[in-house]
Amino acid sequence: MTRILGIDPGSLRTGIGIVDVAPDGRARHAFHCALAVGAAADFPMRLKAIFDGVLALVNAHEPDEVAIERVFVARNPDSALKLGQARGAALCAVLTRALPVHEYAPSEIKRAVVGGGRADKTQVQHMVKMLLGLDAAPQADAADALAVAIAHAHVRASTARMGVTRAGWRTRR
Repeated sequence: MTRILGIDPGSLRTGIGIVDVAPDGRARHAFHCALAVGAAADFPMRLKAIFDGVLALVNAHEPDEVAIERVFVARNPDSALKLGQARGAALCAVLTRALPVHEYAPSEIKRAVVGGGRADKTQVQHMVKMLLGLDAAPQADAADALAVAIAHAHVRASTARMGVTRAGWRTRR
């Protein structure tokens, strides 16, 4: 089994999803939550809360690999900068443990989980619930993080079957 930590970075809530993946690529739910950091006194303290929260979860759940959503270009530059900083805080936390990090665009994640790159949050929540056999749909940020982990599990299984690296897989599509 390989344990994958999926991260959906956010400056108010950072989604965390952990799945255990069998060699055949089947994913099983291990853990999920949303780190709510919006109540922090100021933005730098939010970043510290993200760093501390992700690091605590890495220490508690001991993932083998990390998959994180790439920042997309937002209409509001300030929001994009804050999202990038939140992502950086999460990355720094996992890199303190020298974990391999894999990055995915939002459209790649949605395509892998829902089948279409323009799926909305409700569709992602529903498919995560179905794919992992959960009783209820997870909170939106946690569902997005689980979707990141599931997408990485699918890519890992596909590249292993094809005998290529992820970079090689991208050029074959």
